[in-house]
Amino acid sequence: MRRRQGLGLGGALLLALLAGKLSAAEPGLSEKLGLLAAAYPDAIERIDGNAMVLSDGGPPIIIDDGRKKSHAEKLAAADIEDSLSQIYPLGACARPPAVDFDPGRIRSEALMKRLYGGSAAAVRRDLVAVDWFGERVRVTKNGTAAALKAVAAELSQHAEFQRYVTPSAGTFNWRPIAGAATLSVHSFGAAIDLNTGFADYWRWAGKGARGYRNRYPLGIVEIFEKHGFIWGGRWYHFDTMHFEYRPELIAIGRLAGASACSR
Repeated sequence: MRRRQGLGLGGALLLALLAGKLSAAEPGLSEKLGLLAAAYPDAIERIDGNAMVLSDGGPPIIIDDGRKKSHAEKLAAADIEDSLSQIYPLGACARPPAVDFDPGRIRSEALMKRLYGGSAAAVRRDLVAVDWFGERVRVTKNGTAAALKAVAAELSQHAEFQRYVTPSAGTFNWRPIAGAATLSVHSFGAAIDLNTGFADYWRWAGKGARGYRNRYPLGIVEIFEKHGFIWGGRWYHFDTMHFEYRPELIAIGRLAGASACSR
C-alpha cells in the first residue's frame, strides 16, 4: 500500500495527543476521522468530504450514510460515522456498562475488510506469528503484530498476570460473531482472547449490567490499552477475555479525556 504524504490533521492531532498538549474535549467527527486516518497511515489516504479514500485503489467508502439507526441496526450494519459514535473510556476501572454502551463493538465491516482483507484467504496472506508466552499466535502484520509484541513484552514483566493471559483462547478465525451475521474482528487477525478460565460473557451471564462481572486484573487492561487495543469488558454486551486492535478508538478516548473511573 502507498504511504500517505505528510501528517495531515489526523497525524498532527495524534502527535499532540501523545505529547499531552491537548486538553480534554468532546471531539467532533472531523477530529475523530483525523485520528482514524492517522491510526492506519498505510491504508487510509485521505478524507474527501463524506468519503474515505484508501490506498488500495478501490472505491471510496461513504462515511455517513445519512440513516438514523437504532443500536441494534448499528451493530448489524454500521457506517464509519456509526463506528466512531461512542467514546471508549480508558483506565484501571471496570464498572457495569450502561445499556447499549458498546464502544468499538459497533464496526464498519466495509472498512475492516479494506484495512485487512475481504476474505479469509486475503487476511491469511498478511498473518504473521507472534510469540505469546511460549505459544505462537497468528495475527495480521497490519499494525496488530507489532502492538501485540509490545503488549507481550510488557506483560512478561508481571509474573502475577501470566495465568490470566495464557493459554490464549484464539486469534485469527474467519467467522461471524455468535448470534450475528457480521464478522468478528478475529476474522481479520486483529484480536486476541485470553485464558477462558477467567472469562465472562454477556450471553453466559445474563444480558448487560445485570450479569456483569470481570475477573481479569485491570493492570492487564491498561497494558493492552497503552498499545492500541480496546477491551470487551467495557461493553454492555461484555466479553471480558477479548481484546482487539483499534488504535483510533484509544486515541479518540484520550482526546476526549474519557475515563472509565469517572463514569
